[in-house]
Amino acid sequence: MTKLTYTSIYIFCLLLLVSCESENSCDNICGAEQIQGLDCTCFPQNPPDCTNTCAAGEILTADCSCVVPDANEPCGGTCPDNFECQNQECVQVAGFAQTVAGRITEDQTWTPNTEYTLGGKVVVSNGVTLTIEPGTIVRGAEGEGTLASALIVEQGGILLAEGTADAPIIFTTVNDNIMPGQLVGTNLDETQRGQWGGLIVLGRAPISSRSGETGLIEGIPPDDTFGIYGGDDPTDNSGVIRYVSIRHAGALIGEGNEINGLTLGGVGSGTIIDHVEIVANLDDGIECFGGTVDITNAVVWAQGDDAYDIDQAYAGTISNYVYIAGVDSDHGLEIDGPEGDVNAEGSFTMINGTLKGLVSEYADFRSNARGTVMDSYFFNFPENADIELDNDVVSANYFSGVIKIVGNEFALPAGVALTDVSSDKADNGNDADYDAQFASENTTVAEGAQTKGADTTVFGWTMTALNGALDF
Repeated sequence: MTKLTYTSIYIFCLLLLVSCESENSCDNICGAEQIQGLDCTCFPQNPPDCTNTCAAGEILTADCSCVVPDANEPCGGTCPDNFECQNQECVQVAGFAQTVAGRITEDQTWTPNTEYTLGGKVVVSNGVTLTIEPGTIVRGAEGEGTLASALIVEQGGILLAEGTADAPIIFTTVNDNIMPGQLVGTNLDETQRGQWGGLIVLGRAPISSRSGETGLIEGIPPDDTFGIYGGDDPTDNSGVIRYVSIRHAGALIGEGNEINGLTLGGVGSGTIIDHVEIVANLDDGIECFGGTVDITNAVVWAQGDDAYDIDQAYAGTISNYVYIAGVDSDHGLEIDGPEGDVNAEGSFTMINGTLKGLVSEYADFRSNARGTVMDSYFFNFPENADIELDNDVVSANYFSGVIKIVGNEFALPAGVALTDVSSDKADNGNDADYDAQFASENTTVAEGAQTKGADTTVFGWTMTALNGALDF
């Protein structure tokens, strides 16, 4: 909720106590986006695009109206519609509304006193910064195909979405009844998926795609030019994503082609992604197409496909991550490697994760996969779930140390051993040797007795925690 300090009852008291000779009797001059009170104090105008100037003795309210304070009314009667007087201050109880569509071509700031609806694809253009303040709710309109809504940060664009644990930034559907100041609505749960698109960030860090140094991101039709990603700058900066929750996304744009909750294409290490949640996405939770960005403190709950999907020689680190399967979830981890000759050595690390299965698989290492999964805790997976090496290249990468699965703990169903989890399905693989090495480099524990895994206490701000899914 946004407090409007300039409508405080204290201003009314000053009206009674302070006598100004005229509108121009103050010595100080307020800024262009400020309003001068009767005590000559400068107050921020809200919203900042009010163009009217109030007469002496009047107060500019949040809806740009000029009112005369009334001593017989709470807060002097200065609270506009959608606000109420609480503790002698006007407090927002319902927001302004704004629908955004198309390209953003100049810097903008989205504030928590306005509810924003993505009316289709909204693109943060090259050279433009979109700042989203803590507590802001962004809703995606319904639609599929070319009408799917999404926020897309194209190469060279900057997204500064810095929420806090008390006031996270929430991306959700227009069907969610969550209100400003709330962390969770009451009408949707983790089973409602695909009701809008998602968040897509595209940078200029190295990738390894079939088309070379750059590619066209999945989830965007090929005729949309803002879908290009990849390049030669590993330190590229696309902004900050901190304390951000993305819910009920993954709209279909074509047969078998959905948008991920958070899609990262060629995003560089200059970008900060810390404390991010994906709930009820129809496709993958988080998918990294190349790039070097690190991700810390991430939780994916009840996605429709894979929780964490690695592609095109992603070379960052994902740490303190959580996966909680839903009834339709597929893999906890789906790992693919380089697709082309460019940047073919890129290799990821996933460390300190907690992964809770249901009917899903642990992980699938496919097509040239490279990287490390370590010091993570897996539990509640079905007895037939496995960590699979899919082909000859992947099998060779494991035995040569290019793929490392080490230091992990598994709470297994009764009668299941670590050698039942490892599965080398390559035509020329060696399942017996894989079983032996896997069992020697990982351990079993009783459920709840783990010493590895994520620190789940940092996720108290999330819908996942507030709805009880982290109670383990």
